[in-house]
Amino acid sequence: MENYNWERYQKYLFKDESLGLSLDYSCFAFSSKYFAEMENKIKKALVQMRELENGALANPSEKRQVGHYWLRNPALAPQLEMTKAIEQTYLQVKKFAQAIRTGEVLSPTGHIFSRFLLIGIGGSALGPQLITDVFPQQGLQPYFLDNTDPETMISLLTKLKDYLRETLVIVISKSGGTIETRNGLMVVRNFFAEQSLDFAGQVVAITGPGSKLEKQALEEKWLACFHIWDWVGGRTSLTSAVGLLPAFLSAVDGEDLLKGARDCDLVTRRTDISQNPAAIMALMWYYAVEKKQKRNMVVLPYRDRLQTLPRYLQQLVMESLGKEKDLTGQTVNQGLTVYGNKGSTDQHAYVQQLLEGKDDFFVVFLEVIQSEYQPLFIEEDLTCGDYLKAFLEGTRQALLQKGRESLTLSLKELTPYSLGVLVALWERVVGLYAYLLNLNAYDQPGVELGKKSAHQYVTLQKKVLQFLRTHQGKYSPQEIAANL
Repeated sequence: MENYNWERYQKYLFKDESLGLSLDYSCFAFSSKYFAEMENKIKKALVQMRELENGALANPSEKRQVGHYWLRNPALAPQLEMTKAIEQTYLQVKKFAQAIRTGEVLSPTGHIFSRFLLIGIGGSALGPQLITDVFPQQGLQPYFLDNTDPETMISLLTKLKDYLRETLVIVISKSGGTIETRNGLMVVRNFFAEQSLDFAGQVVAITGPGSKLEKQALEEKWLACFHIWDWVGGRTSLTSAVGLLPAFLSAVDGEDLLKGARDCDLVTRRTDISQNPAAIMALMWYYAVEKKQKRNMVVLPYRDRLQTLPRYLQQLVMESLGKEKDLTGQTVNQGLTVYGNKGSTDQHAYVQQLLEGKDDFFVVFLEVIQSEYQPLFIEEDLTCGDYLKAFLEGTRQALLQKGRESLTLSLKELTPYSLGVLVALWERVVGLYAYLLNLNAYDQPGVELGKKSAHQYVTLQKKVLQFLRTHQGKYSPQEIAANL
């Protein structure tokens, strides 16, 4: 990139010591006039975001509010009943998790719970997976059933068979009717029955008030049932009971997680754009996509514990921004494709293409400055961590020399607080960027269309099998179709 120098780096570096966060956006090739050109647009987006937090109907297609920000600051909720519900659920989740971990609540066979099996899909699994990957081996051992793949189900349950008496099952579905989650629940319940174990005494639900799942949990007398409300989307549910229960069970400080998110929300509400990292990132995305037609974002975390982050962001970003129409109903076919891997592993995978292939992307590097572990020296004055940092800087410099743009996010350390900061930052970036494009980031009509098509497929299969059972002989597909 031309005109890159120390002065540009200093000018376009955001740093907030209280959050333990910095953002280097100097490797984007925008001109000195860009921020002035975008001032009205980004300020309008900030106003729209403020209205969202104040309780505006932000999802007209589903006729609901969007309030994941209230989860870490219940006082912001527009109704007192909401505030009380959030606070009550938090206390219930924390108390229950503590009772499980201390042995106050035992399994029906009298065993202390040593593991949990979470059944959910999408945000109901990705958020908890992110938490347990970032903070492993601290509490109950986590397992996840996040698909309806029978091979995975059988393999996982085989691993858990000898520990089933000490496994807590968590079933997460806001609607209570998510097919993949329902399938997982039925398979696991049947497996418990085969082992002559009391399933109801080892299972909890996280679901919407009045849902099918809540009714089932109450009728069957499950251990507990915690609420997630219709104003919390799955992809923004990490700071709800969805993320907090696995966090507390894993001995992760959920209050610090919430505090990090809450503090980041305060910073990303700033109207001074140069002091608002979410607004800066949203403007960089807009520059890359709208100005330079780069519709791919490569996320490279240089810390193995963050390797789940690209998958988590795929749902957060792509489900929010991949839209056929904007808020006025015009066809726009917007979207931002997210892919990534962990550094420096990625340098042996697709960095070759990033450097010499088509320039249709931008990179987001993520580094963690400090480590809780002792340094591993390889030679005098050089550690494994030094090499990890060197590989990040080497890749960044190589991209810069090729004129390929990148952002670098730096966390001081990787703690529950900083993970809360990171999650809240990306949530806010997605919301602001959507407003810049006049998109509804909080619906997913394409996902619903896929579910309807899947239901039609299953219904057709049932009809075909019923026909074959009641009609003897051989039939071609065309003949079967003609008789249905």
